[in-house]
Amino acid sequence: MKSHASNSGTPDRLKVLIADDDPIAVELLKLNLENFGYEVETVGDGPSALERVRWFSPRFIISDIEMPGMSGIELCQRIRQRPATQYTYFILLTSHTDPESIVHGLDGGADDYLAKPFRIDELRLRLEAGKRLLMLEGRDMMIFSLAKLAESRDTDTGKHLERMREYSRAIAVQLMVSGKFETILDAQYIDLLYLTAPLHDIGKVGIPDSVLLKPGKLTREEFEVMKRHTLIGGATLKASADAHPEACFLQMALDIALKHHERWDGSGYPFGLKGEEIPLAARIVALADVYDALTTKRIYKPAFTHETAAALIRDASGHHFDPDVVEAFFSIEDEVRRIQSSLDEIEEPVLDFAIKDFEVSGSRA
Repeated sequence: MKSHASNSGTPDRLKVLIADDDPIAVELLKLNLENFGYEVETVGDGPSALERVRWFSPRFIISDIEMPGMSGIELCQRIRQRPATQYTYFILLTSHTDPESIVHGLDGGADDYLAKPFRIDELRLRLEAGKRLLMLEGRDMMIFSLAKLAESRDTDTGKHLERMREYSRAIAVQLMVSGKFETILDAQYIDLLYLTAPLHDIGKVGIPDSVLLKPGKLTREEFEVMKRHTLIGGATLKASADAHPEACFLQMALDIALKHHERWDGSGYPFGLKGEEIPLAARIVALADVYDALTTKRIYKPAFTHETAAALIRDASGHHFDPDVVEAFFSIEDEVRRIQSSLDEIEEPVLDFAIKDFEVSGSRA
């Protein structure tokens, strides 16, 4: 049994706590888990497992159902009752594979079960399934943290972020319903778009206040500085995407942050991409972002009506925006108005990248 003295762990290895009073089963599990790359500790009963959780903070617990002092199901229930900052994936080991026993264990809060004697390949697959669930938790926490980082630089984040991601999702749904981009768009893609759209301007954390907070139209020189926010945001998210290539949401977030100021006719930045060279997610967010900027009060402009904003967007179809995305936008005007109304707020005029960009492009708003 491993000593309680070690609790630092290796940062890039998920921790697994094994609770079982069968020493042969414990050693077999431990050997295979370490071969899979996990950091492993073992205990022989339920009360010891409950105490060890305090110090070891495992992401997985693999527990026998029948143990001295506390059953595996009771251990699971006690774990679920504890306040926690992260989710622990709980797998029950059982020699009882009848449906009633399995239901009893899952009802107690377990995520999965593994029958004794277990197969090594099945153990690996059960853990991989758990890792996918834990990754979703990490994804949402990362997105929230990065969005809050963006919020720290100016006030144009709250309802703006909520509205523009709602617009983005509605446009994407309409594109899917219309049959366009059927090789790209599905429910998962749209969920990821909704989650990552708020990170579009994460790079503004690297823009000087003299430019970022200027309450008027930017000079050409200032606009060149402003344009760097796409590269800063892209570099930030690329570092995370490279470290976690399995996290597809990071690639979409990267595409959006880096390329949502590219334009359909190739006149955008930072790379001058044209047409379908621009990722679809970035093309959708570009329109949603500009529409919300146009219809919201700014320090140097009043809020435009939907009709005025829609006319500007229609004029920019095929130039600033993807014509298919514009068509989808006009197909859901009632839904756009509903979103705008439901998330409207009384707010002080604030700053916005999209409207500054739209002005500099020659389409004065």
